[in-house]
Amino acid sequence: MAHSLGEGEAVDRFWEKPLSELNDSEWERLCDGCGRCCLKKLQDDDSGETHYTRVVCRYFESETSRCSCYDQRTQLVPDCVKVKQVDASAFAWMPATCAYRLRFEDKPLYSWHPLIAGSRQAMESAEIPIVGRTLSEEFVHRDGYQEHIIRWVEC
Repeated sequence: MAHSLGEGEAVDRFWEKPLSELNDSEWERLCDGCGRCCLKKLQDDDSGETHYTRVVCRYFESETSRCSCYDQRTQLVPDCVKVKQVDASAFAWMPATCAYRLRFEDKPLYSWHPLIAGSRQAMESAEIPIVGRTLSEEFVHRDGYQEHIIRWVEC
């Protein structure tokens, strides 16, 4: 149930702060849990363009829309990045809907973001989460990723 603000009551809109000012808890809460960063990506050697595939990391859990090995992910998956520790230029490979990328670009979060909407329902209605639209990397040969390039990730 939504809480209406009384006079003088402030909303903690931490997501409007620069990324560098977020504490660890705020950083984690900024993630909407869509799973799009867990999709395998291909980069065009000529143009440098990033293409998303519907192939998802083997550790992505569809039931929770989270990583099953979050704390150990960079040890188990060497190409997985800790977003908080990457150079800011790396945000370009992240989906255009990503809260980290939006805030890096000094853009507001989408109205469907759970921090704005108050739940995941609006995000799910906007078809942002990847749940139900992917294949685990366990079932796709790495050389076959190009056969699974998608267009829906940048909506």
